[in-house]
Amino acid sequence: MVRRRSLLVLLLIFGGATAFPQQAPAPVAYRVSFPEPEHRWMQVDITFPNLPPEPLQLRMSRSSPGRYALHEFAKNVFDVRATDAGGRPLAVTRPNPHQWDVTGHGGTARVAYRIFGDRVDGTYLGIDSTHAHINMPAAVMWARGLDDRPVTIRFQAPTGTAWRAATQLLPGADAMTFTAPNLQYLMDSPTELSDFSVRTFSAADVPNPPTFRLAVHHTGTDAELDAFAADVERVVREARLVFGEYPAFEGNAYTFIADYLLWASGDAMEHRNSTILTSASSIRANRLGLLGSVSHEFFHAWNAERIRPRSLEPFNFEEANMSGELWFAEGFTNYYEPLVLVRAGVTGVGDFAQGMAATINTVVLGPGRGLRSAEEMSQLAPFVDAATSIDRTSFDNTFISYYTFGEAIALGLDLTLRDRTDSRVTLDDYMRALWQTHGRPGGRRPGYVDNAYTMADLRSALAAVSGDAAFAADFFSRYIQGREAVDYRRLLGLAGLVLRPQAPGQAFAGELRLQDAQGRTRVAGAVPFGSPAYQAGLERDDIIISIGGTPVGSAGDVDRSIRQRRPGDTLPIVFERRGQRVDGTLRLVEDPRMALVPVEEAGQALTAAQRRFRDSWLRSSGSSP
Repeated sequence: MVRRRSLLVLLLIFGGATAFPQQAPAPVAYRVSFPEPEHRWMQVDITFPNLPPEPLQLRMSRSSPGRYALHEFAKNVFDVRATDAGGRPLAVTRPNPHQWDVTGHGGTARVAYRIFGDRVDGTYLGIDSTHAHINMPAAVMWARGLDDRPVTIRFQAPTGTAWRAATQLLPGADAMTFTAPNLQYLMDSPTELSDFSVRTFSAADVPNPPTFRLAVHHTGTDAELDAFAADVERVVREARLVFGEYPAFEGNAYTFIADYLLWASGDAMEHRNSTILTSASSIRANRLGLLGSVSHEFFHAWNAERIRPRSLEPFNFEEANMSGELWFAEGFTNYYEPLVLVRAGVTGVGDFAQGMAATINTVVLGPGRGLRSAEEMSQLAPFVDAATSIDRTSFDNTFISYYTFGEAIALGLDLTLRDRTDSRVTLDDYMRALWQTHGRPGGRRPGYVDNAYTMADLRSALAAVSGDAAFAADFFSRYIQGREAVDYRRLLGLAGLVLRPQAPGQAFAGELRLQDAQGRTRVAGAVPFGSPAYQAGLERDDIIISIGGTPVGSAGDVDRSIRQRRPGDTLPIVFERRGQRVDGTLRLVEDPRMALVPVEEAGQALTAAQRRFRDSWLRSSGSSP
């Protein structure tokens, strides 16, 4: 492994090592410039050549790869103008909020507009005097009917800056010009323009070794970045062991694009040959949290980007994208995020167990599981995936994230497969089987997946890997399309992990979000269905006046009033609802939440069988290249 930092390497690798041959003679040409970056806008000029005689239908995307909700990117576009090849103005009409129609172009249209962007994350556009952070759907117009046209895009850095480009776009005529073979690839290619720091490494011991690079725009030190890059390398090598090989990255390179800046919003977004990682925290303050995002998004290079649900292929930029398989695409990736970290030695068994306990509590105890299956939760993504609404929803009680729900399913399936076969068949085998059938074959065009999967394909693959079609059908029926949960306590016990009460004997009224204001305590979130507080009639926005006859002046008073009692105790509760006094009765129960700890921490001995099971599950499966 060699890390290279020279300018020559930057020019060669940032955008890939080779370009795809352009089949069409006249690509769509973009020029992106920054006349006033301090005012958070950029200029986009596009030339559309060789057009048919029909009106040119220009669009701004409404959704973005990796996101499932609508984002309405057209809202930030202004000063739209169009001319023909000779510079004569063309008529531009706007038939809907997302479209501009250009007529009379004579075969060539030149379009110019400005666009505002002030959010640094995985979805939007962020521009300031230090950088331009570009998610393509949030930034560039495109034309209907030209999906298969090749693209060139040239970035013009502001005068006096040392901005370079980090992107999965393919190299063009110079260091700031890039190409894309089609619209899908262009829109899936985020780009960071700044004076970022770079670290690279190569998987030298695999055939046709890909290059991995980190382009990090941050305020930390070189030493912090060096140590972080070494951890990223461990994660990358460990993830490969799940599938047995790296994907065939276009350009034979993969880029981690990171903005760790105080003004960034926390986010991470997968792309075909790259990922965007953003956080307001620093490497020094949040190393493990940032590595978790690295692990998750890199695993997506296999699962979601290439092992891809048919419901998302190809991605629709004009509508919300609904899928019933996100419990697998996102949830199983969520499971492998901490699993890869512990196998790589970045975290320990205790860290992994703590995370799994939180997942189990959310899914097993969440009231939403009694209302919707994992498949149905996945279908709600357009309403919850970074989507906002003015009106309140019941999602606190009726929704469980498909990330968390799928993670719990993956944990249960992995342990169940291991239990059934003495660890000869595992979830890794299942992932490899899906990779060989749906991911590895790739697509006839860069950016596309030809053999995307369905729910039936996932079930069939489990039947093949387990050798038991009845088992596969039962598991899907009960835990994925049904609403049951596996016996986590027994299965985790096989690995010497004890699932036990988090606070044995502690009285509990339900998980309440409380807010103190002017000496009063307000219920700030939905009260969980079926909890003692819910049964007592308490609901969001109520003001708690007293519990058990004791006045309440703060959230701490509520906590103390409950902790001083025992499960089974009955307490009067008085609260105010929209100016009216309400009397209720709290019937306390034992805190149902669970903790997960190694048997060694529970005062027990780890047996040889438990050690073998745990090692097979949580230790690296071999020395990675």
